[in-house]
Amino acid sequence: MTRAYIFCEGQTEEAFVRELLVPHFEALGIWISPIVVKTGRGRGGITSYDKIRRQIDLLCKKDPSAHVTTLMDYYAFPEEDKRLTPVRQETDPIQRALALTEAFQKDIGRTNFIANLVVHEYEGLLFSAPDAFESWFDEQTVHKVSKVRESFPSPEHINDNRQSAPSKRLLQICGGYAKAWHGPLIALDIGLDTIRRECPIFNAWLVKLEELTGRP
Repeated sequence: MTRAYIFCEGQTEEAFVRELLVPHFEALGIWISPIVVKTGRGRGGITSYDKIRRQIDLLCKKDPSAHVTTLMDYYAFPEEDKRLTPVRQETDPIQRALALTEAFQKDIGRTNFIANLVVHEYEGLLFSAPDAFESWFDEQTVHKVSKVRESFPSPEHINDNRQSAPSKRLLQICGGYAKAWHGPLIALDIGLDTIRRECPIFNAWLVKLEELTGRP
């Protein structure tokens, strides 16, 4: 039996894993267990790199027969840590995110660890199919979401500053948008296949997990 733990940044990501990823991987013989990261204030959120690093490293050592991976946002990830400084050499945001993921992988250094950061954050995945917002918001809102999506090569290119990160855009566009409620439900309406097709970096992570089948 192949097992994998996914450290999730928050409850939205945890629900996404349970609703979309668990059924997909169970069909492949891979059992997925989501875990929300613990912070000093409770569950969820990345407050410091050391806190998540300790939790990941402990689980990798505690259960070496299982694989450990992450579903965390590149946006606001604490890359200022000196162990992750190589990413500062990159200026392109996509390449910078990939470089940070590589530095994250190298720093943990466990053979059963697979680093993964969502580019730029979970809400970016929801731009994979703006029409999925129709069940929850009015036509004008759906049109605005579509306009954002059309402005970028892919959902993963939607940028990462405090005003224009994917979640900030949705909060501005969608009146009453509730991250923990709408996020997983809209993702279900979109479907995993569409998200994979629109988000190649996210898809590459899933391919790595799918390739775990049969490994000890």
